[in-house]
Amino acid sequence: MSIRVILIILLSFSKVVLADGVVVDKVYHPYVLPNEKEFEWRLMSRQTDNNTILGQRIAYGQSLSETVMIEGYLVGEKTEVEDFGLQAYEVEIRWMLTEQGELWADWGMLFEVEKMHKSNDWEVTTGVLFEKEFGRTSLTLNLFGIYEWGKNLQDEIEMEFRLKYRYRWLPQIQPAIEIYTGENYFGIGPAFMGIQRFDGQKQLKWEAGFITEVSNSGKDHTFRLALEYEF
Repeated sequence: MSIRVILIILLSFSKVVLADGVVVDKVYHPYVLPNEKEFEWRLMSRQTDNNTILGQRIAYGQSLSETVMIEGYLVGEKTEVEDFGLQAYEVEIRWMLTEQGELWADWGMLFEVEKMHKSNDWEVTTGVLFEKEFGRTSLTLNLFGIYEWGKNLQDEIEMEFRLKYRYRWLPQIQPAIEIYTGENYFGIGPAFMGIQRFDGQKQLKWEAGFITEVSNSGKDHTFRLALEYEF
């Protein structure tokens, strides 16, 4: 199956039922390192005509085996009418299905449970992670199925789709294009990522992106930044 066919299928499927939450976040790679431990911090700033939202995530994770990684998050948020405070808790599991380079493409799965801090509202996510290298470029795709329920949420199943196409120029500087889809949302924009390796498994990863919503009129810009220290 060609990469063009895969893209057409995923893009078409992602438009059937789309998520209504914050869509721009992180494009996940399907890899897990043996004995990996990490600290992660993410920042998201979204500006629209009606509101400005600032979100942050702090996480600690470690591998349970050579192919499974578990990570716990504290999620905070600030809006124009609410001060910054704890919004939710998350537990995330990533499962590397194939060794890097073992098959035509690399595959993984993601499972996530989120509980809102001040209400009995829940969200469960199941995702398929895909990555394929073409010379010095890489294509990464994420397709998520999301189920929401609770006191303030209508029971429903939703979808999200994310794409990153990057050029591996230098380990520390890798420019990319990212695409995100969500309910009444189609965002695209430039991104950069890099990695600085130290002794042993110690390494620092960084990502930044600026995504503009293009399917509707009006201002809708999202800036995202992430730092990840692995040891």
